[in-house]
Amino acid sequence: MYKKQLVFQRIVCMLMLFASGIVFVYSLGLMTDLYDSLYSTMMNPDDYLETTVEGSIIYYDMQQFNHNLTYVAIGLIFVTLILFITNTHSRRKYYIGNYIAIGLSVVCNVAASVWALLEVFAYKAQYQQIDFEQLKFHSELWNTYYTESTFWFDISVVVFGILLIVTVLLFVNLILKLIMMKEEKRLIGSRKDVRA
Repeated sequence: MYKKQLVFQRIVCMLMLFASGIVFVYSLGLMTDLYDSLYSTMMNPDDYLETTVEGSIIYYDMQQFNHNLTYVAIGLIFVTLILFITNTHSRRKYYIGNYIAIGLSVVCNVAASVWALLEVFAYKAQYQQIDFEQLKFHSELWNTYYTESTFWFDISVVVFGILLIVTVLLFVNLILKLIMMKEEKRLIGSRKDVRA
């Protein structure tokens, strides 16, 4: 049972690093469709409201959020690395550093997921207010990319869903570790009683 739990904690920590990496990749791709389809509609770099497509200002509105999301994703990767620095992935017995690393990881992942999902769906609602007839006309006139897809908004549920599922697994691992450590302590105590 101890060996299985040790394998499980190693897998969970690796999955946590993978999930944080997915968030980072998502932050890099989030603006792809918006750039390809909306950037060319901005006719005056000094005045973003001067556009050929009503609602295309979302491309500029989302810039700061996307910038912040990328930094948050990098932060999540660094927080996950703390799990490895404290040997949370391989330690047979957890110490205070392991509890702090796990707690920090859980809090950061949940907070980042809630914040990002609320922002993404607010921007999705704004994106759906774009005048797509004007955008289609602009696209045909200037031979630019056209899409009405909300893929990059919708996929956020999968990205942060994975992050939250792995976070739950990390917490489950902590519970299992506490049970194992308590059982090990009990067994050591019972051996001492037998020897006495």
